[in-house]
Amino acid sequence: MKKKIVIIGPAYPYRGGNALFLTHTYESLKNHFDIKIYNYKLLYPSILFPGTTQFDESKEQVFKIPNERIVNSINPFNWLKVAKRLKKENADLIVFDWWHPFFGLCHGAISFLIRKKYRDKILFITENVVSHEANPIDKFLTKLGLRFASKFLALSGIVEKEVQQFSKGKKVYRSELPVYDCYNPVPRENIQKLREDLGYDMDSVVLLFFGYVRKYKGLDILIESFPKILSQIPNAKLLIVGEFYDDPKEYLNLIKKLKIENHVKVVNQFVPNEEVAKYYQVSDLVILPYRSATQSGILNVAYGFYKPVIVTDVGGLAEFVDEGNTGFVVNPNSPDEIVKGVQRFLAIRDTVDFASHIEVRNRKNSFNNLPEVFEEIIDDSK
Repeated sequence: MKKKIVIIGPAYPYRGGNALFLTHTYESLKNHFDIKIYNYKLLYPSILFPGTTQFDESKEQVFKIPNERIVNSINPFNWLKVAKRLKKENADLIVFDWWHPFFGLCHGAISFLIRKKYRDKILFITENVVSHEANPIDKFLTKLGLRFASKFLALSGIVEKEVQQFSKGKKVYRSELPVYDCYNPVPRENIQKLREDLGYDMDSVVLLFFGYVRKYKGLDILIESFPKILSQIPNAKLLIVGEFYDDPKEYLNLIKKLKIENHVKVVNQFVPNEEVAKYYQVSDLVILPYRSATQSGILNVAYGFYKPVIVTDVGGLAEFVDEGNTGFVVNPNSPDEIVKGVQRFLAIRDTVDFASHIEVRNRKNSFNNLPEVFEEIIDDSK
C-alpha cells in the first residue's frame, strides 16, 4: 500500500508560480505515494491581490491536477474544519506549501490543531521564508506560521540558512525548484515569423525580462542599463513581458526619459500558458536584475527553453547558474553590471553551446530526486 501524503497549497484554478510548483510536485510524487491536495477555496481576499485575477484563464492548462478546494485562508472556523478533516486522513505526512507571511495565522492554526495527531509528521516546504518586502509584522506572522512544523524542506541554500532561525533544531531537508519545461514550444521554423510579428529581425539581440513587476524585481535597473547596451549593440531589443503590480507609469516614463522607446516593447499582462513559449523562444538572453530573491521560477522556465540567463548575486539565484555555461552572475543594484553581463554573453555566444550546458544542469536538478527525499522524510517520522 502506498504511503499517504496530504499537501495544503494552491493548485488549479489558481495561477502563478506556487500553483506551478505544486503541480510539478504532485506529478513527481503521484506514482510513488497516495497524494491528496487540499487546495484553497479562498487564497487571497481580492482587496489584497494587486493583479487582475488570481485565476488561470489560459486555454492550455498546465496546472490542472486533482484537488479539493477546502481551505479558506482568513476564516478561523474553516481552519477548525480543515484540521478535523486532516485528522481523519490518517496520513503518513502532512505538507504545507509556505511562501508568504500572509498565511501565518492559517498555517499556524491548522498545524497547531493537528500537532498531537501528526507528531513529527508535519512538513513545511519553504519556497521563501520571509517575503522579499518583509516588515516586523511579516516576521511575526512567519514565526507564528512555522512554529508547529516538525521539519522543513528548503528549495535553496539561502532558504535553508534562513529557516534555521525558525526551525529550533528541527531537521531541514534540501531540494530545489523543478525545471519548468511544461510549456508547448513553438516549432523552430515559426520563430522568424514570431520575431517579425514583434518587430524584430533575426539579427536583433533580444533581452527578455519576464514575470510580474514589483520594485524588488529591479526592472528599473535593467531599463537604466539599456542606453549603454544600445550604444554598444545597436540591434539590441528589450522585451518586457508581465503584469505590473507597481504603477507602470514609473517604468514607462523612465523609458521615455532615456529615449529608448523604439527599442523597448512592453507587454503589460499576465501571460496565458499558450503564449509563454513565444516570448522565451524569440529571446536570446533572459535577465533577472533582482534586488532581492531566494530562488526564481523565471530562471527555471528559461532553463526549460534552454535559454541562458543573467542574474544578480542576491539570495540563492547564483546557486543555480554555472558561470559562462548556463548564464552569468553580476553584482546587484547596478546598471553597469547588467551591461557587463550582456557584454560577456555576446563575447562567447558563438563559441559556447549554452543549450547543451543547460541540458546537463537540468538533468542534475535535485527536484528529480523528490520521491527519494519524501521517502526519507517519512521514514524519519516513524
